[in-house]
Amino acid sequence: MINAATIAARYIEVWNETDTSRRQALLTEHWAADALYVDPLMKGHERAEISRLIGAAQERFPGFRFALEGDADGYGDRVRFSWRFGPDSEPDMIMGTDFALIENGQLKQVTGFLDKVPAA
Repeated sequence: MINAATIAARYIEVWNETDTSRRQALLTEHWAADALYVDPLMKGHERAEISRLIGAAQERFPGFRFALEGDADGYGDRVRFSWRFGPDSEPDMIMGTDFALIENGQLKQVTGFLDKVPAA
């Protein structure tokens, strides 16, 4: 049985990791080698490409951090959790909900939805 809270916390940890080597180590530990990430703005396949997407998001939004919003839940091999993203002054500038497929304890596929985005 999967622990949805642990999976979601590991996911957020990867997105907040700014050190490329450490982020790659976290991806290797917690994401399947052939993982797929997709949201309305980007898509990445396999760990290295997902790491580059995360790095690009960090460059575009310096000083922004992800945090879980509410409790993660799941059943079987699926997990759902919501998050917020923004600077310290407005930590919920962007909000979303992600759905993940878990295989052998690792993230296999993540589909992200944006629930709140700034107008501009």
